[in-house]
Amino acid sequence: MTDRLIIALAQLDPTVGDIAGNLAKFKKARDEAAAMGADLVVSTELFVAGYPPEDLVLKPAFAADCEAAVKQFAREMGPGPAAIVGTPWRQDGKLYNAAALIDDGKVVALRFKHELPNYGVFDEKRVFASGPVPGPLVVRGVRIGLLICEDMWTVDACEGLAESGAQMLLVINGSPYERDKRDERVSLAVTRVTETGLPLAYVNQVCGQDELVFDGGSFVLDSDGVLKVQAADWRETLVKTEWRRGADGSWHPDKGAMVPPTDELASIYRAMVLGLGDYVRKNKFPGVVLGLSGGIDSALCAAIAVDALGADKVHCVMMPSRYTSRDSLEDAEAVAKFLGIDLRTIDIEPAVKAFGGMLAPSFAGRDNDITEENLQSRARGITLMALSNKFGWMVLSTGNKSEMSVGYATLYGDMCGGFAVLKDVYKMTVFALSRWRNESRPDGLLGPKGRIMPGRVITKPPTAELKANQTDQDTLPPYDKLDDILECLVEHEMPVNEIVARGHDEATVRRVWRMLDRAEYKRRQAPPGVKITRRAFGRDRRYPITNGFTDAKGLPTAEPGETPRAPTPVAT
Repeated sequence: MTDRLIIALAQLDPTVGDIAGNLAKFKKARDEAAAMGADLVVSTELFVAGYPPEDLVLKPAFAADCEAAVKQFAREMGPGPAAIVGTPWRQDGKLYNAAALIDDGKVVALRFKHELPNYGVFDEKRVFASGPVPGPLVVRGVRIGLLICEDMWTVDACEGLAESGAQMLLVINGSPYERDKRDERVSLAVTRVTETGLPLAYVNQVCGQDELVFDGGSFVLDSDGVLKVQAADWRETLVKTEWRRGADGSWHPDKGAMVPPTDELASIYRAMVLGLGDYVRKNKFPGVVLGLSGGIDSALCAAIAVDALGADKVHCVMMPSRYTSRDSLEDAEAVAKFLGIDLRTIDIEPAVKAFGGMLAPSFAGRDNDITEENLQSRARGITLMALSNKFGWMVLSTGNKSEMSVGYATLYGDMCGGFAVLKDVYKMTVFALSRWRNESRPDGLLGPKGRIMPGRVITKPPTAELKANQTDQDTLPPYDKLDDILECLVEHEMPVNEIVARGHDEATVRRVWRMLDRAEYKRRQAPPGVKITRRAFGRDRRYPITNGFTDAKGLPTAEPGETPRAPTPVAT
């Protein structure tokens, strides 16, 4: 019986559906783990398939290919550390979220996920069967209690493993990033350690998958809840953890690598960089194109794109109209210069005039209004989509969560795009991130050090510049007030009276509530974007478009003569 055990935690970036590529990546990690002297190397949840595979696992051919690839991997593995790899697995006519223990050229044991999450972004009960409460696996004589992600979030599986003789807990995860999630994970792990008296190792993937990003941050706790190993956030790494048997037969992790966690603003930024970078690379786009207006949203999007992809893959277009200010032209040029990116100018006035002439007979006798403003936005959308079609670049949408919440966006105009990197970031956070990135550049990013936008871009009043002397605050409350109201409504579902108690004007709260409710039809047509908060539009917050509900305790009613759910046209 051994008194020492080395476990390598493979915090890697898989690609959903790339079975061969994922296993090749894991094989390389196992080879590196062997060089460390590891006894066991551990992947993350469903690593073979990529996580989350969603309905892809319902294709019988896909599940069969995953199983065949795991068995082939086992046959070819050769001497060295045992391996635990997450994979879909079929047994007795059911499909499971499984983990396979591979040793001595074969799959020697399987464990199936017991607790299937069915909330927020998770929908596993649709595709997987729940496995029984797991028993321990034996690796090199050590009884390891293997948990798959959600199994750690409830007490049943952990207690069952402790009662059946597990000597340590090992959790393989596909745990998506959201603000404050890391502290919640560690706190929950400490709770499980306290309940069972067992040390715990937690390995999480690090990748972007459509709207979701995974931040890594794998860690190890001793049986007293003390943090012994902390892996880096936001990058692939193979973490060596060393374990020893005490005189009483209990197992304890040695102190290992301790990488400080990333702070909140840096994590939000890194989440967007990773999410955009993986989306573009894994979908094989040659680069991105976006409108660079001289405003803060497009400047921040351009910086994120450069940090994720490199300046040579980011193409920007200034599309001036008669209302575009000299400041905006100068600021767009300065951003492009700071970032070292391609900037071309395409005047939209000829297109706007052509549309105006086409529509003039139909609009005869009617004053100019928001219609003419939206024509400008849609001319810009057509321009960007034409460049996308011609060169293969993905259009990057630049709207933020504050705008998407209240419908301050034009369908088929500034909402055009394949990916919306700021989709789940409120405007005040856009300001904070811009100031932060002007002063900071974490290691591993591809963009320049130093400033990435002029200070004037951050300090000048936001404007869509679709008519003379326009600012966002002509039609919206100040962003500090708007964002607080929106966070109350979107993130916390607070009633109006509680929001008013925070110091907001009741009429303003009711107006924002109505704008939020009416804009659902626009959000349904928005491109995907990185999930940052707990209530991201599309993934977490799904409201009906056709909705006759207008009143509840503390919630606003329609004003007299108002159509409660009529779409509100907004110019930008």
